[in-house]
Amino acid sequence: MEELLEMYQTMGISPAVYAYGEKTIARLKERFDAVDKVAEHNQAKVLWAMQKNKVSAACFVGTTGYGYDDFGRDNLERVYADVFHTEAALVRPQITCGTHALTIALSANLLPGDELLSPVGMPYDTLQEVIGIRSSPCSLAEYGVTYRQVDLLPDGGFDYENIAKAIGPKTKLVTIQRSKGYATRPTFSVKQIGELIAFCKNIKPDLMVMVDNCYGEFVETIEPSDVGADMTVGSLIKNPGGGLAPIGGYIVGTKTCVERCAYRLSAPGLGQEVGANLGLMTALYQGFFLAPTVVAGAEKGAIFAANLYEPLGFRCVPSAQESRHDIIQAVELGSEEGMIAFCKGIQAAAPVDSFATPWPSDMPGYEDRVIMAAGAFVQGSSIELSADGPIRAPYAVYFQGGLTWYHAKLGILMSLQKMVEAGLASL
Repeated sequence: MEELLEMYQTMGISPAVYAYGEKTIARLKERFDAVDKVAEHNQAKVLWAMQKNKVSAACFVGTTGYGYDDFGRDNLERVYADVFHTEAALVRPQITCGTHALTIALSANLLPGDELLSPVGMPYDTLQEVIGIRSSPCSLAEYGVTYRQVDLLPDGGFDYENIAKAIGPKTKLVTIQRSKGYATRPTFSVKQIGELIAFCKNIKPDLMVMVDNCYGEFVETIEPSDVGADMTVGSLIKNPGGGLAPIGGYIVGTKTCVERCAYRLSAPGLGQEVGANLGLMTALYQGFFLAPTVVAGAEKGAIFAANLYEPLGFRCVPSAQESRHDIIQAVELGSEEGMIAFCKGIQAAAPVDSFATPWPSDMPGYEDRVIMAAGAFVQGSSIELSADGPIRAPYAVYFQGGLTWYHAKLGILMSLQKMVEAGLASL
């Protein structure tokens, strides 16, 4: 124990901050045990899917050019479909990020004259330009797709009365964002998402439902695809990539929806037949295999962060005791200075670029200046230790990731250390 304290001191953590962290962890054994049980279930689920589909060394062979008859790529999509219990899957390195995957899913399944409905309020910043809420070339609005949203109730619940009123003859697709994004509302559980899907489809049975699953994969034992979602969409440099996937996204769902997505990603008539794996299969398979355990470590880090900061007077979403349905922890720091200090700590704890200093700046797709701290092996990877947020009230920073629990722990302790040194928090 003394040797461990010395190591933390060597890395810049004071004895007082370390002791406060250890007291916090001692209270979390039961919570952490529950997280490990979910990870064990999900690990078995992934392993079973790989065994069922006879994953072999032949799956890891790289392909180039058109990628015709890419066995490893096609088999990985079968593995994803089995894990998510769907008819089909599209898992490709050609999908550049989560926003790209969502854009493909929406543009493939919405036609001019159709209406898109968000029953969970304003979508995440980068999706606003995709939809056309904020004007952008090539938005859905430019192609004649209209948009309607129903805001959440003050308590974060669904406004079922107004959702029912909003569903009309033109409503074609409902989009549900599972995680909070840059908002301080609760993340929805899979059970809540299932209830909302059932409500919408009871009103209009032919509605399609897309769930933005980013940051939520493997946090529970079931996924939105298990409760009626026609498409479940996410990024491989978040949870399901396990920290190894260098790029990519996935769309799982009904055969019809996924086929249309494949045509939109490549070209009509080509669909899933093209798209070489470029030698990335080992990383995509292995990352997916490791994902349940990696997600568990990140979730423990988020729980730790809430329980560390909330007693010091900082509002946390979710709160310290709330159940969790994604890996993101929002901490309201009350000022730009607080956000900078927090992010400096996360950056200082990183294995890559620990010497860099994060600073607010303009970023594509975001209306406000954004501060980001991330010293990652994969640029922008949100399953690796990172923190970010827009510089706007309530000055909330969004912490997520950590390839191991121990790294997540160090990052959170270092964030608190920088807050204490700046006079913005006291133990």
